[in-house]
Formats: sequence, C-alpha cells, structure tokens
Amino acid sequence: MKKNYRLMALLTGTTILAGAVTGCGSIGRNDATSASPGSSGNGMKSAGYADEAEAPAEMWATEESCMTATESAVECYGTDTYYDCFPYEKNYNTESYDKPDENGFYLSVGQPLSTFAADVDTASYANVRRMIETGYSAQDIVPEAVRPEEFINYFSYELNSPKKGEKFGVTTEISACPWNSDHQLMFVGVKAKNPYEGTIPKSNLVFLIDVSGSMDEKNKLYLLQDCFKNLVDNLPGEGVVSIVTYASKEEVVLDGEDMKNKNAIKKAINSLSAGGCTAGERGMEMAYEIAKENFIEGGNNRIIMATDGDLNVGISDPDELERFIEKKKESGIYLSVLGFGDGNYKDDRLERLADCGNGNYSYIDSKLEGHKVLVEEMTSTLVTVAKDVKFQVEFNPAKVNAYRLIGYENRQMDAVDFNDDKKDGGELGAGHSVVALYEIIPAGAKSAIDLKYQQVANTDASDEFATIKIRYKEPDADNSELISYVVDNESFSELPSDNLAFAELAAEFAMLLSDSDYAGSITYKDIRNGYKNIKNRDEYKEEFLNLVRMVEKRS
Repeated sequence: MKKNYRLMALLTGTTILAGAVTGCGSIGRNDATSASPGSSGNGMKSAGYADEAEAPAEMWATEESCMTATESAVECYGTDTYYDCFPYEKNYNTESYDKPDENGFYLSVGQPLSTFAADVDTASYANVRRMIETGYSAQDIVPEAVRPEEFINYFSYELNSPKKGEKFGVTTEISACPWNSDHQLMFVGVKAKNPYEGTIPKSNLVFLIDVSGSMDEKNKLYLLQDCFKNLVDNLPGEGVVSIVTYASKEEVVLDGEDMKNKNAIKKAINSLSAGGCTAGERGMEMAYEIAKENFIEGGNNRIIMATDGDLNVGISDPDELERFIEKKKESGIYLSVLGFGDGNYKDDRLERLADCGNGNYSYIDSKLEGHKVLVEEMTSTLVTVAKDVKFQVEFNPAKVNAYRLIGYENRQMDAVDFNDDKKDGGELGAGHSVVALYEIIPAGAKSAIDLKYQQVANTDASDEFATIKIRYKEPDADNSELISYVVDNESFSELPSDNLAFAELAAEFAMLLSDSDYAGSITYKDIRNGYKNIKNRDEYKEEFLNLVRMVEKRS
C-alpha cells in the first residue's frame, strides 16, 4: 500500500513539475481563487474521498526532510513526508468532512433521556455559505458538511440573561412544527453570563499559524493576517501575545510580547509568508510550551490556531488525534480553531481538534466573518466561563410521545455519562448562547405510537413537557455543578416568537441542504415566506435569506 502512495506522489509530482510549479504546495498569491464546484471533476461530492483517508500511518510522519522552494516533488519522493510534500494543486478538491447518521425519533416512554454536550461552533454554516457564494448548488454540497446545530447557533437570539448569582439564563418555547402539522418544535436556549462587558481578563494568547505552502492564497494566509491584525487592534485589557508558526519546521516569531505593543505584534503578523510542508504536531507542541511559559494564574490562557486543516500532526487515526489533544488540555490552556480556505480544507480534523481541546471552532471566509468572530464576539470566543457543559433533557411521556434532537449528532452522550465528571462536555464563553431544537410528537397525535404493554403512569407533573438539566464546571474546577429547569404549559405558544421562528428557518435550510430524511414538505419558498414573519432582523439574517434565494435559483 505504501508503495502505491509513493508512486502516486511521484507521478503527481512529475506531472505538476512539468507545469513549472515548485515548492511544497506553494501557489502564487495572484492565483488564489475560490474553488468552484467543478474543481474536482464532480464537485464537492468528491470531498472526503481523497486517498489520504485510507493512508497508512507512516504517511503522516513528521520528518524534517521536505522540499524547499527549489526542490521538486520527484526529489521529495525519497523522504517520509512524500504525501504532504508534493505540490498542492488548487484545482484538485480534497476537502473532507465527517458526521454520524442523522438523529431519529425516540419513544419517551422507553428512552426519556436525551443527553449531549454543549456545542457553540459555527464553522459549518460559514463554510457552506462560502460554497454557495462561489457557485455550488444544493446537489454539489456534501451532506456531511452540514451540521444543523451550527446553522442554528450561528445567529443571535433574544434569550433570557442569567439572574444575579446564576451562571445561565434559560429560554424555552414550544409551538407547531412547520414541516409536519402533526408535530411540535421545542426550543431550548441557554445564555452564559458575561462578567467581562467591554473587556477581557488578563490574557496569555498564542497565535498558532499555519504558514505551509497550501496557505499561500488570498483566502488563507492573507485573509488570516488581516483578521489577526484587526483582533490585535481591538484587544482590550492587559496580557501578552505570542506567535508560533509551522511549515517544514516550527518557529517562535513572537514570545510574550506585551499586548499593549500593538504595532510590534502587527509587524510580526505582517512578516509571515507561506511555503514548505506541514509539520503541525511540532508547531502545536511548541505553542503549548510557549503558553505554559507565559501562563497567567487566574487569567485567560488560550491558543488560537489558524489553518486550512491540511496539517500533519503525526497522527492519522482520529482516536489517536483525540487522545493527543486531550492530554494537552489538562494544562488549563484552551484552544480556539479558525479554519481558512477551500480545495484542501479538512473540516473533520479541525472540528476534532476544537472538541478535544476545550475549545471552539469557526470558519473564516471574509474580513466580515473575521470581525464577527474575533471582535464582535471576542469575549465568547476567547474567554471560557463554563467548561464540560452537558445537557440532559427528560421528556414526560404523558405529554411527549416521541422526540428527535435536530443536529448535535457528534455531541451525543450516554445518559450515564451526564453525572460522570470524567466525561468531557463542551465549553461556553462569556455571553455565549447555545440553542437546541427538538421535533416532538405530542401524546395523542395521529402519528403517535401507542404501546400495549408500556403504560404511561399518572403523575403530578401532567402539565410538564420536560425537565432540562445542565451540568457544568467552573473553568478552574474539577467537580461539576447541577441546575435544572422545567418546561411546562407556559412555554407553549400558538404563534412562535422570533427566536423559534428563525431557528426553524435555519433548521429547515440545513435539512434541505443535507437531504434530511425528516425534511417533510419543506421547500426553499417556505423558508422565504417564513422569513417575512421575522421582525428582529440583522445583516446576518438578511444574508441568510440571500443564500436561500441563491440555492433555490440553482435547484
């Protein structure tokens, strides 16, 4: 098998060499364009099926031997980094995605508990937006690239703020389901407290930046530089900033620079250039070392990783990658992952890195998105106020015959893990909000499943739909705390609020794009018509409507 991959590298390198391309995946800045759906011959449907998916572990060795700007892929053939070193061809689509099967319905009398970890990532929506804006039709988009919870959570909602002394504010609502009149939707919104309005605590930030050859594009390194300089300009408070880069080797560009020296930090960012192979594991280790050396007790210690995901961390197996990152997070250093670019984008790897590293994951496709993530949402992106956050919803069979959680497929947990503090949850930043939608079949509905031998017991909670339990830890704690909220008849409304109404639209769009088995009679026209009822609009929701129109036009 290994010989086959070496032969592929040799043949590919020879072919591209004839086109006068040199370096480890380097391409000129002026040549950087967004990939079209036809880039790989059959569009995005090829994403995730690159040869690397079945490659042997040796392929990911991180030997320093690699091509320089004057070495060809043929010369790289003899090294242990042959796959990562042959020139990156922009028109060959190797994007990769991964998502478990879609959640189905569960009978509440037999399985009343729905348990999952908090997830505030938004990368899926921004990445799919990039696809649509560059010409993709719904058929071109890989279903695995669409994570409904990230579509829903990309947008802001008017949620209850935490009361004095509380960590979270909770908002619940139940109303009719627009795509199945026999069903209902239950909205659960949780908003974390924000004690850092207008500032952030004293911070130790490490920018871990991929400067390998594949990053030499306008929508990668150059966009990245603009976004990081914008962040630096808007950083409030005190602390230090470090910069670690990785390509053929890791380099400490800046070590513990005072956050107030903004010009020095921006000068270091401007000095970065792309070229070389991708030795991501060494860069990551160096970033954690620098973060540890500058560690601020009681402060905000975080690595912000920026990459196209086509990195080599020395590990090809996802489970090994998870264990690698989990060891690092015990140091009290958090991880934010920012994805850039297209064509060779590795969404599946970046999501795993963030989930395993006590972090969050965003995709940056424009300066506007960079400003949203790093400036507008600075405190929620950079400052964690609750870690290992888990949700457990217990449904009342007397009110709910069956339920289905929309999205969160890769954040599902066993019910017994909810009370196990050794089991990892998700992280919520200051002021962060997380929304979950359940499609429910009411007891007594036409589509309800009647059981002969399992009878619903009479209880004193006949007006309760569900109980929501939340477990979380303080950022520096090892033991969790538990809070709970009841969803009763007061949460039901004949006409949905703007919160539920827009979350419905985001969920519908995601279900259509992912070819959901539960999309029912949803059409793009339904989404457009539903948007007419939204009162609280903003630029991001207006952009959402334009995306719906673009996809509809191409259908």
